[in-house]
Amino acid sequence: QVQLVESGGGLVQAGGSLRLSCAASTLTFSSYTMGWFRQAPGKEREFVGSISRSAASTNYADSVKGRFTISRDNAKNTMYLQMNSLKPEDTAVYYCAADLQAGYYYTSNDRTSYDYWGQGTQVTVSS
Repeated sequence: QVQLVESGGGLVQAGGSLRLSCAASTLTFSSYTMGWFRQAPGKEREFVGSISRSAASTNYADSVKGRFTISRDNAKNTMYLQMNSLKPEDTAVYYCAADLQAGYYYTSNDRTSYDYWGQGTQVTVSS
């Protein structure tokens, strides 16, 4: 069982930045493909981005490409989401997830492929 804990959410003005962290309670963190998803009120959970186990490959939703950056530190069992140029439409609960399917370059935008989820952290962007 893998436990994932997100942190770093909060309230920020449009145009501002936030950095989310996802800490994993597993010694095999480097074996997992990791992803970020978000869910706004009344909407389905949507893909934000994914990073391969090696960090050699990343994949982003079109809505965040060029503004958000995913990274990971396998030595610290932690993944990050740097969010710049935030917009009110980025307001949502952000979740990190771990996928047992993993390859050097493998990423996934399919939420059904992820096996473990965190509890989420709220990000609110004011206009």
